[in-house]
Amino acid sequence: MPSFVYVARETGTGREIRSSVDAATEPAAIAALLNRNLLVVSIQEKIAKKGRTAGGSVPLSDLVMFTRQLATMIDAGLAMVQSLQALADQTQNKVMRDVIKDICTRVESGDSFSEALQKHPKAFNRLYVAMVGAGEKGGLLSEILARLATYLENTARLQKKVKSAMMYPTVVTVVAIGITIFLLVKVIPVFGDIYSGFGAQLPGPTQFLINLSNILQRFFLLFLMAGGGTVYGWLYFIKTPAGREFWDARRIKLPIFGVIAHKICLARFTRTLSSLIRSGVPILEVLHIVSQTVGNVVMEKAIKVSSADIERGESISAALGKHPVFPNMIIRMISAGEQTGKIDNMLERISDFLDEEIETTLSGLTSLIEPILIVVLGVVIGGMVICMFLPIFKMSEIVNPKR
Repeated sequence: MPSFVYVARETGTGREIRSSVDAATEPAAIAALLNRNLLVVSIQEKIAKKGRTAGGSVPLSDLVMFTRQLATMIDAGLAMVQSLQALADQTQNKVMRDVIKDICTRVESGDSFSEALQKHPKAFNRLYVAMVGAGEKGGLLSEILARLATYLENTARLQKKVKSAMMYPTVVTVVAIGITIFLLVKVIPVFGDIYSGFGAQLPGPTQFLINLSNILQRFFLLFLMAGGGTVYGWLYFIKTPAGREFWDARRIKLPIFGVIAHKICLARFTRTLSSLIRSGVPILEVLHIVSQTVGNVVMEKAIKVSSADIERGESISAALGKHPVFPNMIIRMISAGEQTGKIDNMLERISDFLDEEIETTLSGLTSLIEPILIVVLGVVIGGMVICMFLPIFKMSEIVNPKR
């Protein structure tokens, strides 16, 4: 969007102001300044730097804060433009500040808030735009923004718990692999040189470890390139449509971790569905949005098929019940919600229940993984140390072998 440099005076005080404003056209920029009670003295379009792109992705924490503060300001009676200007001035994140300024400019130019949000898909996904649009149509924008902020806060809290639960085992595993490689490449060759002077046959475990060390030393770069290529190839494969479907179909069936991944997708599905239905978004549009935000291709295809069945007249529970990816407990609770006319409340209860189960599973998994990793690390490192000191324990047999 073009940027205009202007010189203006405040109508009340006559104070001269020199700044810039973003607008689609020069008349739109002048109109925006007039809305701020500024009389334009001169205005000129600023030449933007080549390669600059508007908008960008923003952290979830910044999005939560923006949504919550905007809901509070609108509920207090502030105008949309004033609220956006205040949020842009106090935001520390540069990308978020530029996004808010662009949205403010578009709203001043006559666009609705949801239309302005659509111009920044990296910062505001379809779920966000759809709920804001429904709030604008129903005249409940502050309430919808408050619900949206609560939804984002729950999502952020779940993400933090999953990351914190997986941080410890990941760090310990990486450290264990690093120590093992260091021992094989740097320490074991020293023992190998010492034992080679004995001129006697070494115990089997010790000889195997020395041979493994020699192979790793000789082909270390090859192993490193092969490992890096394998990781890169796998990451590239799961980004393709076929690879993503292959991985999504199998990761929810993995022991322990698959159960957690499945429940996370189900919690995201039920919470998003509840928020959109409560906001007044049409059910077919709701299912289309949910299918894109659920985070699993298998579940996405099931939702799309269910959407076609619902369009033909089936109930939500009956359409979803045809797919085994949705557990019977969830289908029965959705059916009860349809019969009582409170499906949004029932879906919210399901998501809260799933969140509690995820937290319980993660807590138990964290307490279980810690001793397991310690035992594995002790067995691997301790086994290598014992193998290398085994010839010392049998020194008499090595120096004076039996004839």
